[in-house]
Amino acid sequence: MKSLLIICDGMGDRLTDGRTPLEAAKTPNMDLLAERGITGIMDTVRTGIRPGSDTAHLSIFGYNPFELYTGRGPFEAAGAGIELEKGDIACRCNFASMENGRITDRRAGREEEGLDQLAKEVEGITIKGVKLIFKRGQGHRAVLVIRGKNLSPHITSTDPEKIGVPPSKSMPIDGRKESRNTAEILNEFTKRAESILSDHIANKERIRNRKLPANVILCRGTGVNPYLKPFEERYGIKGACISATTLITGVCRSVGMDAIEVKGANGHTDSNIGAKAKAAITALKKYDFVFLHIKGTDEASHDGNFNAKREFIERIDSEVIAPILNEVKDTTVVLTADHSTPINIRQHSADPVPIAILGDVRTDPVKRFTERHCAKGDIGRICGINLMDRIMDLSNRAKLFGA
Repeated sequence: MKSLLIICDGMGDRLTDGRTPLEAAKTPNMDLLAERGITGIMDTVRTGIRPGSDTAHLSIFGYNPFELYTGRGPFEAAGAGIELEKGDIACRCNFASMENGRITDRRAGREEEGLDQLAKEVEGITIKGVKLIFKRGQGHRAVLVIRGKNLSPHITSTDPEKIGVPPSKSMPIDGRKESRNTAEILNEFTKRAESILSDHIANKERIRNRKLPANVILCRGTGVNPYLKPFEERYGIKGACISATTLITGVCRSVGMDAIEVKGANGHTDSNIGAKAKAAITALKKYDFVFLHIKGTDEASHDGNFNAKREFIERIDSEVIAPILNEVKDTTVVLTADHSTPINIRQHSADPVPIAILGDVRTDPVKRFTERHCAKGDIGRICGINLMDRIMDLSNRAKLFGA
């Protein structure tokens, strides 16, 4: 059997007025998947750990993030199509908004107007002794690669991860000369980017159109390229990913999956997720394992918008899950999330996520796909790093352990 893994980013939640968005949503197709399959809850990285999207996906694909994770930057680079060389330092970047020296929005209002033009200007920044590679990713995101000698990833971010404060000054974490040098380079890049962006015509146009300016670049997630054993070598199956998020595409490329682009898929709540579902169904004809990532649930969560999250979940149910249930046969189908992003805190939490598996399984009595219903399922509570083993077993591809 083939396998289809569907991850709805940040779909898990806590209670708002007694319900989660998943509980409040009308999801007849997700519920049918749960009823026909087996359910449970999952700690994607480990119980009590708040997972990043990158570490969560590494774990779900069977790679131990505690041993292999070096930072978010290298995955952003891979997702943007940048091939890192040994010694390269990669950072994940945001176009952000600043007024009077203080950050007003870390994502520049999620507005993409003029960002291609602004990115081209930033690409021209040069700093003596190193080569800078800057490339815009999906949405407000970008990646910065610093290439040269005497560099280190052991530096702090320039992103303070809150508003109302100035950008942070990067500092060395370990006090080594290489770390001090790299921090100075990142601070100089931030200063020059701000100078270029502050009076740029594209930002003046954004302001005229009543949009926030993208006048500062915030960097974090600094790291070096990790070695990850190829997915096909690890499991003996050929995999493909469908994602409109640069980071997730980068994780998938880093483990050797093919990336399939879908027109109209943008990672926002207005993404063409129906086309992504069709692409996944088609990909199953060629690939043994297809991974479908949907981002909009997480975006609504970070914005603290309960109704937007509920409505997007309902779109997933009708535009993604319904056609998959109707058209996909002889396939292990897994529906879950990479982490919870509760509306009330607007950030990732350690709450376990619901999971349902449809295929050659022993069904349980659960008939709804929600956090609290799935907690009663026969899968119980599992860790993300064990999910691929379960998928391989249910797809009749697992190897016998022992005689």
